[in-house]
Amino acid sequence: MIQYSCSHGGVYTVSPRLVRVDFSSNINPIGISSNVLNVLRKNLPKLSSIYPDDENTILKKKIIDYLDGVVSYESLNIGNGATELIYNFVRSFVRNQVVIPYPTFCEYELASRKMGAKIKHVPLKEWKLDVDRILVKSKNSDAIFLCNPNNPTGLFSYDLIEKLVKKIDRSIKILIDESFIEFVDERKHPSTFIDKINEFQNVVVLRSLTKSFGLAGLRLGYCVSHPSIGKKISDNKITWNINGLAQMAGVTALENLSHIRRARKIIKTEREFMYASINDKLSSFSAIESDVNFYLIRLRNGRSKQIRDLLLEKNGILVRDCSDFRGMNDKYIRVAVRTRSENLVLLDSLESLDK
Repeated sequence: MIQYSCSHGGVYTVSPRLVRVDFSSNINPIGISSNVLNVLRKNLPKLSSIYPDDENTILKKKIIDYLDGVVSYESLNIGNGATELIYNFVRSFVRNQVVIPYPTFCEYELASRKMGAKIKHVPLKEWKLDVDRILVKSKNSDAIFLCNPNNPTGLFSYDLIEKLVKKIDRSIKILIDESFIEFVDERKHPSTFIDKINEFQNVVVLRSLTKSFGLAGLRLGYCVSHPSIGKKISDNKITWNINGLAQMAGVTALENLSHIRRARKIIKTEREFMYASINDKLSSFSAIESDVNFYLIRLRNGRSKQIRDLLLEKNGILVRDCSDFRGMNDKYIRVAVRTRSENLVLLDSLESLDK
C-alpha cells in the first residue's frame, strides 16, 4: 500500500540555514505584534510553570467578542492550530467517504485517510468550485471539505459555496476552512457562514489565529459550529491542548486588532505591486491575480522544483513548489505576499532567472 504524503511550506522543508526570506509560508507579513511579544516576555516565568486553562475561558470570550457575539461558548472549539481541529472534525464525523475539491490543502485528505475513508476527488473548473459535480460525488459521503480562500488558488465565490450548502443533504457535514479570510481585501471580504451555523447545522467554519496574527510557532486556531456539532468535536479534544503562552498570545492579539489591519493594508499594496511588476517586467514568469496574501506564479520556462532550488541556493529565497499539490503540475510556484523590501529581493531574484 502506497503511503499518502502531505507536503507543506516552511523553512524546515529545506535546510533552514539556507533561508534568507521565507515566501513559502502564508502568514502575516509583519509577524507577531510587539504587544503580544511584550506580554509573553512579562508572563513567561509564570505561564511556563503552571498548567494552562483547559477550557480556554478567556480566549473563548475574546473570540466571541471578535466575532461580534454571533456565536455561543458551546459553538466554539479551540485547537492547537487549525490542523488539530481538522483531525478532530474527521474523528467526529468521518467513517466511510469524503469529497475534496482539488487542488487544496492536503491535510483534509491525510486526516480522512487515517480514518480509513475513501476519498472522492473533484477537480476545480478554471480555479472555481464545480458545485454540480461535487453534489453528484457527495452521495453516501460523510463530509465535504471546502477551503476558502483556497490554498493555493485563492478566493472562491461565496454564492457558489452557498448554493452547495443549500443543496447538499443535511446529513453530510461541511468543513469550510477560512484560515486566510482575514487577509482578503475589506472591500472584497466575502460573507461567512459563521453567522448561519444555526440555520445550516451541518456546517463547521474553521479559522486560524496562527496565520492572521503571526503565531505560527505557538499554534492556535478555532472552529465555529452549531452547539450539537461543537460538542462532538470537543469530545475528541485532548486535555490541555492549548499551552498557556498560546492562550495569552491569542487573547492579546485579539485585543490589538490594529496589527491585522496594518497587515491587510500592506498585503493589498504589495500584492498589486508584485502582480504588476512580475507581469510587466518578466517574460518567464506570470503572476495569477489573487485576493488574498499569496498568489500563484506560472512558469513559462523551467520546472517548479528547479526554480525553487535555484532561488534558494542563489538568493536564500524559499518559495512553495506546487507540483505536489494534487491536480497541479510542475509549472507553478506559490508565493506569500511580504513587505516591500522582501518583495524587491524576490523580484530581483526572479529577474536573475528570467530568460
